[in-house]
Amino acid sequence: MHKFPVMIQNDSIVALATPSGAGAIAIIRISGENAIAIGNSVFRSIKNKDLTKQKSHTLHLGHIIEGQKTLDEVLISVFKGPNSYTGENTIEISCHGSTYIQQQIIQLLLRKGCRMADAGEFTLRAFLNGKLDLSQAEAVADLISSDNEASHQIAMQQMRGGFSNEIAKLREELLNFASLIELELDFAEEDVEFADRTQFHELLNRIEFVLKRLIDSFAVGNVIKNGIPVAIVGEPNVGKSTLLNALLNEERAIVSEIAGTTRDTIEDELVIGGIGFRFIDTAGIRETQDVVESIGIKKTFEKIEQAQVVLLLVDGSKLIVDGLAPIKIEIEKIKNKYPLKPLVVIINKKDIIPEEMINNFHQELTTENNQLSTLFISAKQKIGVDDLKNELLSFVNTGALRNNETIVTNTRHYDSLLKALDEIQKVKFGLETNLSSDLIALDIKEALYQFGLITGQVSNDELLGNIFANFCIGK
Repeated sequence: MHKFPVMIQNDSIVALATPSGAGAIAIIRISGENAIAIGNSVFRSIKNKDLTKQKSHTLHLGHIIEGQKTLDEVLISVFKGPNSYTGENTIEISCHGSTYIQQQIIQLLLRKGCRMADAGEFTLRAFLNGKLDLSQAEAVADLISSDNEASHQIAMQQMRGGFSNEIAKLREELLNFASLIELELDFAEEDVEFADRTQFHELLNRIEFVLKRLIDSFAVGNVIKNGIPVAIVGEPNVGKSTLLNALLNEERAIVSEIAGTTRDTIEDELVIGGIGFRFIDTAGIRETQDVVESIGIKKTFEKIEQAQVVLLLVDGSKLIVDGLAPIKIEIEKIKNKYPLKPLVVIINKKDIIPEEMINNFHQELTTENNQLSTLFISAKQKIGVDDLKNELLSFVNTGALRNNETIVTNTRHYDSLLKALDEIQKVKFGLETNLSSDLIALDIKEALYQFGLITGQVSNDELLGNIFANFCIGK
């Protein structure tokens, strides 16, 4: 894997900034000290403009030329450092979207002295040039990959510095007290205290509170970012496909079949209320002697293990004949194995079940298990589908999202927050037990280090390489 240098390289890099393939237009981006000069060497303005003499943030129409050959009519955007995304001189060439034209222009720029950019190198340069911190840079990748309103909102807030500002403020206050503690060590023989211990204790309590809130938010943030897995459990032909079609409707996002036998799982994704849900269609969990079906049942439990919510779908027409006994067996199996997982019993074909029977079934199920959610729907007639969507949304704590609070979605940040909290609690313990200032100072330094890892105030080649290697080329 490529390892990025900590020192900023000022060579000029080039990459296609739009998705590869043919389209109406394509954008080719160049960044570096000589970016504008290189662009000017292949550009003939329709008004004979010299790009190197133009103001920043201006657009210019003309042609890309190689000798006497015209490659394309283009529009060039000029951004002069430090007032650009990367903090360097940058130009963006908007050309026609032919893959042949894209390749010809990029190859020409390479011959003129550009180098092909590594994945994420434009954003890396923005970070190294102080245009954004590390958590904001990571939010750029999250923003590009966001596929629903909630993940987009979180990425936008983080890219604007919401998370960074909160961490930076805590780090600064802690750093001030750390300086006073260090000062005390310099005057150890005089036995003086520069750091007010009461104020310090109050600060540690505040930091601990904020860290715990951010750590708790990861449970919500992680599922919002990656989608909430929902296992649909039910025997064949109970209406799972019909239910999925009714749920997906016009909000369908991604549909894909996982290769395997017909008794394998199928996953569908959709967005409900701005939140992504991944529906995992599984086999039933009834007793069977069939070897292949037994394998399917084993996989069902594996999928339930991975799910955040379990939907038990039942054919309502069978209830009229068999009653609730078979359902109760399946409910008991799921509840015994996964007592903490939310379980929703969905009885399909409501339209053919007498109203009195529905009321009796509902009362009997909820009386035996008052925490059980039971819904009667008709997937075919789309009756009760909205109730199911609302039920699913109720399992997601979106209060923080609505209140625009900081939500942690990045595993690296989560890990650093856990370690920072551990160090803060060590400092608190040291303060309460009158531990020597030099030992308290060591714990404070470790907490500051973990804060610094999040925003990039502490970084190394390996860390940067791991983060930016996951970016797309051109960003």
